[in-house]
Amino acid sequence: LSFKFSVNISILIVAVVIFLLVLHHNFLGLSDFLKRELSDSNPLGLQPIDFIPAVPQRLADERNDKEISVVIAASDERLGGAIAAMNSIYHNTRSNVLFHIVTLNDTVDHLRLWLSNTALNNLRYRILDFDPRVLEGKVQVDPQKADTLKPLTFARFYLPNLVPHAEKAIYVDDDIIVQDDILELYNTPLKRGHAAAFSDDCDSTTNKVAVRGAGNQYNYIGYLDYKKETIRKLAMKANTCSFNPGVFVANLTEWKLQNITKQLEKWMALNVAEELYSKTLAGSITTPPLLIVFYKQHSSIDPMWNVRHLGSSAGKRYSPQFVKAAKLLHWNGHFKPWGRTASYAEVWEKWYIPDPTGKFSLIRRHSEAYEAK
Repeated sequence: LSFKFSVNISILIVAVVIFLLVLHHNFLGLSDFLKRELSDSNPLGLQPIDFIPAVPQRLADERNDKEISVVIAASDERLGGAIAAMNSIYHNTRSNVLFHIVTLNDTVDHLRLWLSNTALNNLRYRILDFDPRVLEGKVQVDPQKADTLKPLTFARFYLPNLVPHAEKAIYVDDDIIVQDDILELYNTPLKRGHAAAFSDDCDSTTNKVAVRGAGNQYNYIGYLDYKKETIRKLAMKANTCSFNPGVFVANLTEWKLQNITKQLEKWMALNVAEELYSKTLAGSITTPPLLIVFYKQHSSIDPMWNVRHLGSSAGKRYSPQFVKAAKLLHWNGHFKPWGRTASYAEVWEKWYIPDPTGKFSLIRRHSEAYEAK
């Protein structure tokens, strides 16, 4: 009897040991899987640092089930712009919008306070910390103008890392206001094999836009140096219409299949080595690589979904009727709507929510609109 008891105890001990070993193995496997998931979805330090709030039942009843991923960059000095843009998008749609807000680590607390202590506390969002080291060796930095480099302007190059589980996403700059349902922009049809849809600069609203002192800026020669052999070898026609990358719709499945991010990084690095961008007209070092990679390989969005150049001058480029009819207004250029002088700043201010911390304040304009208040 004693022998049988000892055997049973031994069998029980062996069974427990085997169970613990299996459990330990499975735990390690799960741990490795999670590490791979994090590594695969965020290989470049684009780490999510906020969870997505659940949709309150009241809002869930009001809004439809269509989830739309919107990516927007939010730098501290322009945070008010991102807040106004998100507010206008949120209040003009019944769709379930999920904002992917890309920022730098020192802006996170400010952004979180602004979102949680204002009327935007029901917004669904993820905050993503962008690591500027991603750009090492890919951006030419003038030591005398190092502070002019804006790392967040390159966030759009890494869309699949920012929105790893979506098939489609919208990217918008922070100097925009949406006046219609973003679902319409999201539903922009993309041709087979196209990873993105942009608004062409030769469309009806911008084909005669002139940049003061530089002539018309709506073709490839305005952004690329056609004296360079590397550019000439691409056989891209210099008079091809450029497009504006401040608002676009991306097919992320196609983006990943074509490895668009790697292609963009290749042309960034080549520019560092060979200075391929135009030195006269190019207003943005983020635009030229996009123009190269998407040459005749992009679809078009409705031009009313990117009515731009409102920030190109202090004067009013468009009529009040046209501005009212626009589905998306874009203040690209030097004259931002939160600055001292900007056209149709009163339209932007309807959507601006004051900063509860007081860090971001509007520079008051001496305009008739302000004096009338």
